[in-house]
Amino acid sequence: FIMLTLKEKSIIYVSLSPVDMRKAINGLTMLVVSQLQSNPQSGDLFLFCNRSRNKVKGLYWDKNGFVLFYKRLEKDKFKFTLNDKNTSIEISQKELTWLLAGFDFAKMSARPDLDFTDYF
Repeated sequence: FIMLTLKEKSIIYVSLSPVDMRKAINGLTMLVVSQLQSNPQSGDLFLFCNRSRNKVKGLYWDKNGFVLFYKRLEKDKFKFTLNDKNTSIEISQKELTWLLAGFDFAKMSARPDLDFTDYF
């Protein structure tokens, strides 16, 4: 379980370029602008992973300052493919939960909501 207060319309971007995990808020903000060509104060969440894919940092703007979070997997790797093309993908909040739990979010899907009127 992770507690993030994202805006309802926030987009979650996962950078597919490996990142040096020594980067902090300023370094990651520069990557958001230069590589992802986005506004770091948009309220969107930007995720970055190291080459070994066992560490993820997340950066987002929350009203009056940046929030930085960091997760390190002790025995596994995050399940997505990195490349050196400065690209990113968009994921849903549910996929973010799966990603941070160590699941292969690209292969998972949520069951659709049911809405029916015949009960018998």
